[in-house]
Amino acid sequence: MTHAQAVWTMVGCSALWSMAGVVTRQLDHAQGFEVTFWRSLFTLVSLLIILPLWQGKDFWRSLPWRNPYFWISGVCWSIMFTAFMVGLTLTTVANVLITMALAPFFTALLSWVFLKARLPLRTWVAIVLAGAGIAWMYGSQLSLNDPNFVIGTLVALCVPLAAGVQWTFLQKSQSKGPVDLVPSVLLGAVISSLFMLPVSWPLQGSAHDVSLLALLGLFQLAIPCVLAVICARVLQAPEVSLLGMLEVVFGIALAWWGAGEAPQMSVLLGGSMVLSALLMNQYLGWKDNNV
Repeated sequence: MTHAQAVWTMVGCSALWSMAGVVTRQLDHAQGFEVTFWRSLFTLVSLLIILPLWQGKDFWRSLPWRNPYFWISGVCWSIMFTAFMVGLTLTTVANVLITMALAPFFTALLSWVFLKARLPLRTWVAIVLAGAGIAWMYGSQLSLNDPNFVIGTLVALCVPLAAGVQWTFLQKSQSKGPVDLVPSVLLGAVISSLFMLPVSWPLQGSAHDVSLLALLGLFQLAIPCVLAVICARVLQAPEVSLLGMLEVVFGIALAWWGAGEAPQMSVLLGGSMVLSALLMNQYLGWKDNNV
């Protein structure tokens, strides 16, 4: 995969990830932990079909059980799967997505500490500009006096923290020699499903709810998460994180259009700053690569 192909693939992944908020708002009965359980379960089922078909009959024997990065990555995926959906049931889509957009800051910091990465100036400038946009958006949400804002934000904060660890150690694992961490997405789904089932019982979701969460399991998690891991072999960790921030813009727009969660003007302006920072970073990256 070329750099340009990886960039566009990550844009597509962000678009698929952004479905979660608007689809969750269409549920009838499923709430809280049950929502997370069903989505993780269907992600697991989807990957049990997709990965062996894609990687062949030796898939199970090739799993890197003894590789610590495999387990680190799997735990990170499980935290991201769980905290995101629980956060959505506690506060607005915009609050969760804005909090998630802190991922590039954590990723850049962890890359600097653990990988001794020397990031291009353009990437640092993009992070600063995107951070300003996030702060603007975040400030507007504080004024809404959402009673669940604090707990919802704290839960959602686990997502960018886990993402920062994920992308940093995924890149570090490649420097130690080629290792396939795509199956770690499957491991994450297993862990999330096992931990969510006891706290979700008794299950109350309707057939309508389960079908929507099955849709999320396949198209919002299984497919884009596998593609994101592949992209991370080509892109730098902070670059993956920055492109993943497009989910903020896409997700708020979809929640506005499909669920009636209209954001304030400051949220729209802040989102524009985030998008502009991403476009600037990628344009300068392509320009440097073509010199």
